[in-house]
Amino acid sequence: MKGPIPVDPKLDGQTDERTRKNIIDPSTQVAHDSHDELHRGAVVMPIYQNSLFTFATYEEFDRASAGASDSFVYTRGNNPTVRQLEMRLAALQGGEKARCFASGMAAISTAILANVRAGDHIICVDQVYGPTRELLTSFLTRYGVETTFVDGASLEAIQAAVRANTKLVYLESPTTLTFQLQDLSACARLANSIGAVTMIDNTWATPCLQNPFEHGIDFVLHSMSKYIGGHSDIVGGVLIGSAENINRINASEYLLLGGIMTPHSASLAMRGLRTLPLRLEKQEQSGLTVARHLESLPFVRKVNHPGLASHPQHELARQQMSGSSSLFSFETDLPAGEMKAWADRLEYFRIGVSWGGHESLVTVGRLGPGYESVPGSLVRLYVGLENPQVLIEDIEQASAQLPVKSK
Repeated sequence: MKGPIPVDPKLDGQTDERTRKNIIDPSTQVAHDSHDELHRGAVVMPIYQNSLFTFATYEEFDRASAGASDSFVYTRGNNPTVRQLEMRLAALQGGEKARCFASGMAAISTAILANVRAGDHIICVDQVYGPTRELLTSFLTRYGVETTFVDGASLEAIQAAVRANTKLVYLESPTTLTFQLQDLSACARLANSIGAVTMIDNTWATPCLQNPFEHGIDFVLHSMSKYIGGHSDIVGGVLIGSAENINRINASEYLLLGGIMTPHSASLAMRGLRTLPLRLEKQEQSGLTVARHLESLPFVRKVNHPGLASHPQHELARQQMSGSSSLFSFETDLPAGEMKAWADRLEYFRIGVSWGGHESLVTVGRLGPGYESVPGSLVRLYVGLENPQVLIEDIEQASAQLPVKSK
């Protein structure tokens, strides 16, 4: 087999150790497949757009049903098109096995529910993705699961939050409003010492720029709606971990909650994955170019981008990540109303949530936790595939009417 990942749908979905440690660079890994004899040499996996799979004999049916966790019986459980994407993502992230979901939140909620019970306690970073926070505070509290939110940049704060019933440490590094990092190795050691599971939302860094498994993290989550999909035309999520952990979740929460990815979405995600390393290479440089320009503007108090030397955790970012993506924010003393009018004047940044596609985006909001008494607003920018100089000129023209003086 020349390619890094087999595509035969009869395989069990687990990547072997040689595949996970393959030294092939990510661009080659996502672009190259071995010859697919099963599908007559097709260079793109066919879309298995069927709900069920039938069998020639009852003996075959019974055998498949007995091993339903990896057999193709019903698409709510397994589907060959989805399976290929799962294997590719597991290998690219350096995990053993993956399961794809209908959305990032489907992956997050399934993963969390699979690892806590009534009476358990969770430690979570306080700048976590909003819907994740809502799941922890508004949903899990109904079932007797408590969460303590902590400053993720402080290992001491995380350690101080530990209780006898702490079962999960939930991380997001970097976070996606003020782009705060956590020391992954230190968090993993702490969790391991108290018998807790570690889980991280790795969406910002993608599998190409950060491998939490190398730091001892148990589960890695991604929203595939962002960089992995890359075209703003799918919603999806993935959970990656050891084969033991994923098989455990697959046998229960995955099948029972039913938040599966469709074969068509998997095909679109696979298409996006093929170009992920190339897009990130351009977007890293474009994002840094725009971020550095913003640092020079008089109305900008602070730019939150882990790739900038001015970021307070820049050295940690260099240790944990091999690069940076192109979503970042800046803080300003100007009120949100003024910055929303500024956003209205932008021509190449579209106003909208999410990120990771071809189009540049802007949102304006409040400063994050701990900044409640600080005046001003937080502007989040996503730099897409446009020419960064065009984006800078756009920022300049939109800024001309702001009531600020030169630095």
